[in-house]
Amino acid sequence: MDVSQAVEALQGALPNAVFMLRGTDEYSALESETYQSGLNADISPACIVQPKSKEDVATFLVTIRPFVLAGTAAFAIVGGGRQPDPGCSNIADGITLNLSLLKGIDVKDGYVSIAAGERWGPVYEQLAEKGLACAGSRSAKGGIGGLATQGGLSFFSSRIGFICDNVLNYEVVLASGEIVNANANENTDLWLSLRGGGNNFGVITSFDMKTFEQGQMYGGSLYYFNPAFPGQVEALVTELQKPDASEDTHLMVSLGYTAAFGPDPVGLNQVYYTRGVEKPPVLEPFTSIDTQIPGMNTLRLQTTPQAANEQAGEVAIPARSVYLNTHVKADVAMLLAGGDIWTAGLAPIKDIEGLICSYTLQPYAVSLLEASAKNGGNSLGLKPSDGPIMSIALLGYWVNASDDEKILGTFKDILDKIEQEAAAQGKALPFKFMNYSLNYQDVIGSYGAENKAKLQAASKKYDPEGIFQKGVPGGWKLFP
Repeated sequence: MDVSQAVEALQGALPNAVFMLRGTDEYSALESETYQSGLNADISPACIVQPKSKEDVATFLVTIRPFVLAGTAAFAIVGGGRQPDPGCSNIADGITLNLSLLKGIDVKDGYVSIAAGERWGPVYEQLAEKGLACAGSRSAKGGIGGLATQGGLSFFSSRIGFICDNVLNYEVVLASGEIVNANANENTDLWLSLRGGGNNFGVITSFDMKTFEQGQMYGGSLYYFNPAFPGQVEALVTELQKPDASEDTHLMVSLGYTAAFGPDPVGLNQVYYTRGVEKPPVLEPFTSIDTQIPGMNTLRLQTTPQAANEQAGEVAIPARSVYLNTHVKADVAMLLAGGDIWTAGLAPIKDIEGLICSYTLQPYAVSLLEASAKNGGNSLGLKPSDGPIMSIALLGYWVNASDDEKILGTFKDILDKIEQEAAAQGKALPFKFMNYSLNYQDVIGSYGAENKAKLQAASKKYDPEGIFQKGVPGGWKLFP
C-alpha cells in the first residue's frame, strides 16, 4: 500500500499537526517511547501524525476517508501504547494517529475530564491533592483509551466496576468528522458500545471519569515460595464465595517465573484494601504467609499515586511482551490445574533470555458485576449471576525478536490446554477480556450474540461507510 498521496493530503489539511516520516530520528524515538512491546514498536508505519486538538482529529478523519474508501490508505490509533497485541495500535506501511499531544486534566464536581494523550499517573496526582480518585490503571504509566474502551481493571473494581463502567462521557470524533458526546443522555447506544467495544466507532479525544473520595489504602506486593501457592488460591476462592465478601479489596494472585529466582516459579500476591486501615483482617490470609521471600514485601499504607507508581516500577520490563487470557468459574481445583499446566508448559522456553512470565489470577467479584449494572451497563455480556468469575491471564516479557514465535506458540499451547481442562471440569466461561487478549482470540464474539449484534448496529449507525472497520484493521473487529 502506497499512502504517499494520503500523507500529502493530510499535510496540506493539518498545518498545525506534527508529522514524522519513516527514516527520521524523531520517528524512531517516538516509536520506541510510545509502545510497551516490541511486537508493536517493530511495526513501521509510513507516517506518524500527532494532532494537537479534537479539530485536528476531525480534519484527519475527513481527509483520510476517501483514501480508505479507495483502498489506498489505512491507519491505526494509539494513545498510551501499553497493549502488546501486534497491530492493535500501529500499522505497517500505513498511517499511525498518535494522540500523545492531546493533553489536559480538569477536575470538576463529581468527575475529571482527561484528554486522550494523558497517562494515569498525573491524573491520580491531581485527584489526590483534592482527596479524590477515579477508576483507572493500576500502573501510573498506563494510557487512558485502551482501559476506558475495552473494560479495564483498577484498584477499586470490586467496589465500582470496570474502568469503562465509570466513564460518564466520551468525546468522540466520528468518521464523518462530527464531534459528539456519548453518555447516558446523548448517543446512549454509542456510550454503551464504547464501554467494551474498543476502536470500532471513532477516535475518542476526551474521557469524563466519575470521581469519589479516597484517602490512603493499605497494600502492595509480596513474593513467596511455590509450595504456598495452593493455599493462596484456596484463600482467594473462599473470600470470593463469601456472601459478605468485601467490596474494598483488590486481590491478584500469581505464579511467576524468571531465572533470577531459580528453576521453579514463585508466588506473587498484589493485594490492597482500599480504605485507610493498616493490616486489615480481610487481607490476612494473603499477607501472613510463612514462606515469604525476604526483602520482597512492600505492604504499607499508601496513596493511590504511590500504589500506581509502585506497580509501574514493579519489574524492569524487557523489550517484548504479550498477553493472553481466558475465564473460568472461581474453583480451586480448576485454578490449581491451570497452574500445573502453565508450569509444565514453560519447559521449552525457560532458557530464553530475559524471560519473565506469569500465570495471573484476577477475580471479578459479584460486587464488581453488580456495580457494572448499577453504573449503566456495558457491552461485555457479564451478569452478576455469572460471578464470581476468575480471569486467567498469561503474561510474558522477553528480550529478543528471534524468540517471538517460540514464546507465542508456547503460550497459545498452554492456554489451549487450560481451556480444554476447564471445559472438561465444567468450569469454562466464553468471555475474553480485550485488554489481555491476543489477536487470534474472538473477543467480540465472547460478549454473546446479542451484544455483538448491538455493537454491529452501532457501527452501522455511527460509521455507515465502515471507516473504522476497513480503515483501522488493528484490534478486534465487529464484522468478519
